Amino acid sequence: MLQKIFATGLAFFCLSTASPAQDAAPAADTITVANAPALVFSGFADAYYRYDFGEMASNNNTSFTNSHNSFELGMISLKAEHSIGKVGMVADVGFGKRAEDFSYADENTRFIIKQLYLSYAFKNGLKITAGSWATHIGYELVDAYANRNYSMSYMFSYGPFFHTGIKAEKTFGKTGLMLGIANPTDLKSTTLSNKYIIGQLSTATKDDVLKAYLNYQGGKPTDSVLVNQLDLVFLAALGGKFSLGVNGTISNVQFKTGSEGDFGDGLQWFGAALYLNADLSEHFWMTLRTEYFDDAKQLNVFGAAPAGGNVLAATLSANLKVEGLTVIPEIRFEKASKEIFLNTPDKASDTSASFLVAAVYKF
Repeated sequence: MLQKIFATGLAFFCLSTASPAQDAAPAADTITVANAPALVFSGFADAYYRYDFGEMASNNNTSFTNSHNSFELGMISLKAEHSIGKVGMVADVGFGKRAEDFSYADENTRFIIKQLYLSYAFKNGLKITAGSWATHIGYELVDAYANRNYSMSYMFSYGPFFHTGIKAEKTFGKTGLMLGIANPTDLKSTTLSNKYIIGQLSTATKDDVLKAYLNYQGGKPTDSVLVNQLDLVFLAALGGKFSLGVNGTISNVQFKTGSEGDFGDGLQWFGAALYLNADLSEHFWMTLRTEYFDDAKQLNVFGAAPAGGNVLAATLSANLKVEGLTVIPEIRFEKASKEIFLNTPDKASDTSASFLVAAVYKF
């Protein structure tokens, strides 16, 4: 019933008027031919080395950097964007371990379709997109070049990675609205009839000094589980060389007891992160990320522990930029409320520290 009501609302939404929604992806160089449609190619490649001071790769509980004392390949990503008039297409593929982890629900493969979607922009400014695209939820992105920290946050790692479905986007001055229907989280293909509702409300000041995004996803991954996630991102330019990012998210998970029973009380996990950014020069940036992640109900990190708990993580990263190359040295320290880390294979600890250096090339 909820999906029928939403579908009716989406159809009505498509008849309204305003300007197109903002595309969060940075623009790339355009290859142009006289009187030909716009064609854009872009991509990146990344690799890293990580050393865990507990000498255990398993001490990493977030995405993409599960290694110790090893040189690792991340991903090479190739993206093509093409448009003819009001119609557009984006095809974005990835190769490598990072790509495989991103598309974990698919068959194990290191070649994936990260994004593939078609769009149509109406004269009234409404934009309809159908296909698969990276999630709107959270502060961080799957593409390494788009983040100032190389390692990922807990909120990114346990939130959605991408959505497959259809969405409508509109802007009203500095305010934007997105509504959509999608497969359950991170499924490009499914035999499930259940669908998720996704949405975003965004706004900004006239000078774009302050921006805010309220994000949502909700639905049933199975008939016996109901998920609702609410996420807030706040961005502020502090003047000069400094800026601030804030991300907070809460996910409520309810379980049904028996095929005919009602959903029980919700179990929550939540987190909050602060990003302090300093662009000290054109070639040297610094970012300090501090994150608190609460998993008291044993839904994620503390699933194998006797009881739930929380983690406080601090990550300091430098960005050394030369042309299209960014080198990212980074140190990370974590303190958990329980002994979820290992200092040696047989000695548990509630703290963890690691160092990595990554290289990311954007073209």
